[in-house]
Amino acid sequence: MKKTWLSFLMAPALAFGLAACGSDEAGNTNEEENNNSGGTETEASIGEQVDYEIIGIDPGAGIMKATANVLEEYELEDWTLVEGSGAAMTAALKKAYNKEEPVIVTGWSPHWKFSKFDLKYLEDPKGTYGEEENIHSIARNGLAEDHPSAHQVLDNFYWDEADMNDVMVQITDGEDPEKAARAWVDANPDKVAEWTEGVEKVDGDEIKIGYVAWDTEIASTNVVGQVLTDLGYDVTLSQVEAGPMWAGVADGSLDAHIAGWLPLTHADYYSEFEGDFEDLGANLEGTKIGLVVPSYVEIDSIEDLK
Repeated sequence: MKKTWLSFLMAPALAFGLAACGSDEAGNTNEEENNNSGGTETEASIGEQVDYEIIGIDPGAGIMKATANVLEEYELEDWTLVEGSGAAMTAALKKAYNKEEPVIVTGWSPHWKFSKFDLKYLEDPKGTYGEEENIHSIARNGLAEDHPSAHQVLDNFYWDEADMNDVMVQITDGEDPEKAARAWVDANPDKVAEWTEGVEKVDGDEIKIGYVAWDTEIASTNVVGQVLTDLGYDVTLSQVEAGPMWAGVADGSLDAHIAGWLPLTHADYYSEFEGDFEDLGANLEGTKIGLVVPSYVEIDSIEDLK
């Protein structure tokens, strides 16, 4: 009887011990599985975080073609380049930045966004975006004969990134572009004097300048418009897409534009219409294009998008 009684007492204890061992083993197994799989702590890739989207601008822009080439060159088949506008791109950037969320946009400088936000270009080890570019002034053939004063101003026009940023920031802060340009012209008489040295005034001659709706070109074109107005010109500023802007100068419906990003961004238009315009040279040097992210985004290269 004693043996039977002991066996009866030991059976539950043994079962409890086995159950406890089994529980620990199961717990360890589950923990190992979680560790191996990453569990809920696995951080999503940058692609997953932004839905594999790069926020672009208008489809006719050279930077969009360059970025399409980048996606192909880096074999980023899962990624989509979202078409839109410069305003839509900066709105998406601002929205993400204010929430400290990741975002990738097509970017160029000079641009006011670099003054407003802490941003960085992604490195381009393959050099697909090319080297630094310059912005050129482009005149229709015959402008020098028809409007020598305007032609001379456009040929003389040259400023730097700090000058352009002064105007862009005012516009971004809500100032009317014409008023912002007027304020800059009034505040920089020495620089304006360099552009107008030896230039004769006119009396109501009409001049038409095209520009694309990029903040850089809105700033520069309005400044030049104010300078020409002060010389007596009746100035019309026409906002168009990049293609029609180049075509307009080539066919004479526009007298000029000062928005030629070269040698890469507008290379196709330059080649298409070469011979039908006069390249007056750079009015701003050292521009850059590429993919831009907020500095808090923990990637540094286009290679990191794979």
